[in-house]
Amino acid sequence: MPAPSQAPRIQTTVVGSYPVPDWLVAAPSEQALMDATRVVIGTQEQAGIDVVCDGELYRFDINHPETNGMIEYFVRPMDGITQRFSFDDLIAYRSKSGMKFRTRPPGTVVGPIGHGSLDLPLACARAKALARHRFKFTVTGPHMLAKTLIDKHYGDVKAVAQALGDALAEQVKHLDADVVQVDEANLPGHAGEWEWAASSINRVLDAARAAGAVPAVHLCFGNYGGQTIQKGTWGQLVNYLNALHADHVVLECAHRPAGELEALRDLRPEIGLGLGVVDIKATDVESAEAVARAIERAEKLLGAGRVRYIHPDCGFWMLKRTIADAKMRALKQGRDLFEGIAA
Repeated sequence: MPAPSQAPRIQTTVVGSYPVPDWLVAAPSEQALMDATRVVIGTQEQAGIDVVCDGELYRFDINHPETNGMIEYFVRPMDGITQRFSFDDLIAYRSKSGMKFRTRPPGTVVGPIGHGSLDLPLACARAKALARHRFKFTVTGPHMLAKTLIDKHYGDVKAVAQALGDALAEQVKHLDADVVQVDEANLPGHAGEWEWAASSINRVLDAARAAGAVPAVHLCFGNYGGQTIQKGTWGQLVNYLNALHADHVVLECAHRPAGELEALRDLRPEIGLGLGVVDIKATDVESAEAVARAIERAEKLLGAGRVRYIHPDCGFWMLKRTIADAKMRALKQGRDLFEGIAA
């Protein structure tokens, strides 16, 4: 392993979601939401997470407390999207490939898409004010949002994604965050759509960079009900990864076959690698030694210094808080063990 170093080269971070505290669900209020956000950020900082997130509690919805609002929070306030649809639309939607994890659409596109009453800058500012460490804000990407909607206006899912990308970019350029991470959880199962998916997400990433934030992209193969819902491999996504205007990518690796890492040898050197080293689909907690071995293996395969971040494979929202907290501590302990940093 590398010689001891006092300043960590590899940063620890989280992907986004955190288990919603039971007391927030039991007695929700604006103050309770801020208190919960303070607890979530503080818990990450105490665990040794270098780049923290609000647990995506800014999306909390008392009507859907079991989810992290990855879709509805973004599209429901937008202009040009209604929550009305016919029964025939509903039946057709359920038969769509790639939508088996949803039973109802989040909306129907009936006119030009605009950001409407969506207000990401306020949500970001409220959470960042509670953080002492570097702060990450997460946004669902235009590809995934477009794929979940019924379109009765544009007649082309690519055009829907571009319009969503423009609306999100208008919001993102006003964010005050150290890192803006755009999440695309549908593309790994539909690698053939990478060109138009990259075109739409790059609009958002460019806006993040213009705002002074570090632009990042998270990709995984699904975490709905704690299950993988997308088929595919990282090798099929290398062209997409290399087309991104991102500083780094945040990838699911712990739950994937070990041999898939080899495909990432073709990742452009300018793009930093975020390595998933704890499995959020498993309830056992990784040891520091296991985390350190995962980093060591990746760097032996891909080159020394290639890993810039370590993190969980995806969000923690399906786990119990005690398990999520222990996995975060393992990230810091494993990184320190790998880099030879004294406890």
